[in-house]
Amino acid sequence: MSQENSVKKQDHAQIVRRGVHSFSKAEQWVKPEDPLLLERLEWFKDQKLGLMMHWAPYSQLGIISSWPLSDGDASWSRANIDWDVDAEEFKQQYFALNKTFNPVRFQPELWAELAAENGFKYLNFTTKHHDGFCMWDTNTTDYRITGPESPFRTHKYADVCKQLFDAFRAKGLGISTYFSKADWHTPTYWAPELKQGNVTSRAASYDAKEHPELWEQFVQFTHEQIMELMTNYGRIDLLWLDGGWVRPSRGEDIRLGEVVEKARETQPWLLTADRGVGGVYENVITPEQTVPDVAMDVPWESCITMGAGWSFRYENEHDYKPIRQLIHLLIEVVAKGGNLALNVGPQPDGRLPKTAIARIKALGEWLNVHGEGIYGTRICEPYSGDNCYFTRKGDTIYGFYLYADDNETVQTEVHLPITQSFECIDLLGGQENLEYRPTESGIVIQIPKNESSVQAPIAHVFRMR
Repeated sequence: MSQENSVKKQDHAQIVRRGVHSFSKAEQWVKPEDPLLLERLEWFKDQKLGLMMHWAPYSQLGIISSWPLSDGDASWSRANIDWDVDAEEFKQQYFALNKTFNPVRFQPELWAELAAENGFKYLNFTTKHHDGFCMWDTNTTDYRITGPESPFRTHKYADVCKQLFDAFRAKGLGISTYFSKADWHTPTYWAPELKQGNVTSRAASYDAKEHPELWEQFVQFTHEQIMELMTNYGRIDLLWLDGGWVRPSRGEDIRLGEVVEKARETQPWLLTADRGVGGVYENVITPEQTVPDVAMDVPWESCITMGAGWSFRYENEHDYKPIRQLIHLLIEVVAKGGNLALNVGPQPDGRLPKTAIARIKALGEWLNVHGEGIYGTRICEPYSGDNCYFTRKGDTIYGFYLYADDNETVQTEVHLPITQSFECIDLLGGQENLEYRPTESGIVIQIPKNESSVQAPIAHVFRMR
């Protein structure tokens, strides 16, 4: 992922609102012509909640993944690193983390079971981040989880991607593969002999036009890696491509269309998210650490961290977003037409953090009661109002009235700014056929006495038809 917040005490809501980079606009989205891809995009829009995971050797340090390697990004990525140590020495030590990464407590079936039982519908896993370390058994490099220097190579779960993808598919969940187009480990992208001094930046260390043969080697390397994932690891639903600076307009053309179309010969249903680049291979728009200000009636997915960072941090439970905030975030994203890819960073020993597990279970408990207003829905005007959001499924409208905290006074009447009449309004998880009356600005729903005399819920969810 790109730049993330370095001030751990900053309010999480502000982090989400601030975001970290721009994302493609809805009006720039290109509708696929292939009917199968259109069908799969509707499937994607039905899912609503994905589990995203950044996990690799960098989790041992508890720092942001990859970015401290780039001198051009030092101002924000090295805030928690002692740079009295020589920068080049640190980079060497970072790249050597593959020699100590040994997550022997990794149990992919438990991860899949936890996700499936608590409302997640797909996995988005980092097969390779910008640092170039591969979490699958690639033939392209020894810098991999099954490589000769990896102590985990003899473990029965050594091919992490295979184990995770198989486990999640067995639970009926979709598979989205995060793949960085940039690779800072391979000498065909960061070529040591072509760097200006020892300075690095996120882009290739040379001009592809001036060194076409070297660039072609990198293109073939990238294509081979992508095709390994697309042919040897079962059904893939979405190829999620990070590293948006790797694009033709910036002189780094990896001929993405060529490899995607080749992959679709094997997996014709394959969706792609060429993040921030636009065009026919950005089937899904991906806002990062932010939610769009307005509803977007195109396929999109906000990727947002549950904790303080994308990868594992040595942090405490207060660094995780409260469950109320997470559910409110999901409601807003869905009401605006998107999916939420909620990121959890696994521990270096192969387990998920206890607080993350607790949040996932609490999310599942809420979705078990209110999920019908989330899954398979589409945007519904007026989208939102004061403390409320709306979704639609067929002729049924769902209204969400949000409560900011446990101590907020539960309303005896709730006003929803939706100007139409209904035959029946039910409270999900509560009383059916509630009394309501129309007003000039919407409807006013009577909340049952047993609901208004208790601690404020996360939200009241109304089924209106």
